[in-house]
Amino acid sequence: MTKKIGLEAIKALRDKTSASLNDVKQALESAGGDEAKALALLRERGAAIAEKRSGRATGQGRVEAYIHHDGRLGAIVEVGCETDFVARTPDFIQFCKDVAMQVAAMAPQDLDGLLGQPFVKDQGTTPGELLKALIAKTGENVVVKRFSRFGLGETPSA
Repeated sequence: MTKKIGLEAIKALRDKTSASLNDVKQALESAGGDEAKALALLRERGAAIAEKRSGRATGQGRVEAYIHHDGRLGAIVEVGCETDFVARTPDFIQFCKDVAMQVAAMAPQDLDGLLGQPFVKDQGTTPGELLKALIAKTGENVVVKRFSRFGLGETPSA
């Protein structure tokens, strides 16, 4: 017999993950009401969805810039997706802004290094995990295509 999951628990986990209500409810039921286990289940589901979508073309997207408040540091990123509809969603736009901030703050050397770093706004996750969650939520392939970082007085790398 499955444990009855309260609306408060569903809402709390949905607020943390932005997953659909049905997915959140199923994850909580499968985890017996344990939020940490349900969160892990949702991450696994997101990773599986991201893997399935990885071969799809990403001809749309967004170029986003971040300039630090003192004007001495900045970054620009290109993030691709499948449709312009997704490129205009608040979740996609926020992801692009977060990636640009991550590049400026953490100075990754390559895309793998970028996606595996602790996320600058939440050390408990990575940009790669946020990317998988975005793919699961939008149902589209999303790819960080390229980035560049600029720091006043820094020597550009070849």
